[in-house]
Formats: sequence, structure tokens, C-alpha cells
Amino acid sequence: MARKYQKVQALLPEIQRMLDSGMSQREVAEALGLEGDRPIHNLLKRERKKNVQGMPKQRGRKPARTLQEYKYENKRLKMENELLRDFLSLVGRK
Repeated sequence: MARKYQKVQALLPEIQRMLDSGMSQREVAEALGLEGDRPIHNLLKRERKKNVQGMPKQRGRKPARTLQEYKYENKRLKMENELLRDFLSLVGRK
């Protein structure tokens, strides 16, 4: 059984041109004689989905950090701890 959107798929460049010129999706569908529930919207949604499927998801290990980055973060966290300790002592909580 053939897909129903083959005709719309062939018209994709024309549809893109019409949308770029400022026409709404409904106007484009009426101008091309397309029927159904939001055919232009569905076509554009399928195209976006195809483009996203081509890109791999970012999974797995994080990129390795350098020793310099670890030292900087360690120094920053020590300063933050000292600042919080001083604040708590001034407030009188410890």
C-alpha cells in the first residue's frame, strides 16, 4: 500500500518556497489542493524528525578533564567552604 504523503513529499521544495514568501500553512495547503488534517504541518514535522534522527544522541562518558581543571575546581570549592564557614560563625550558628 502506497503512502498517502508521497504527493506532498514531492512538493516539498515548492512548499518551502511558498512558506518562505510569507504564506501560512493553511494557505499553502489550499493553493496546492491538499486535503486532510494539517498536511503541511505534518510534512514539516516528519522532515524535522528525519533531520533529528540523523544526529547521534550524546550518551556515555563525559569528556576527560585535565589536571589543571581539577586543581582549579578544588581551589574554588575550598574557598567556597571557607566563605560558608566564616558566614556561619558570624551568624552564630556554629
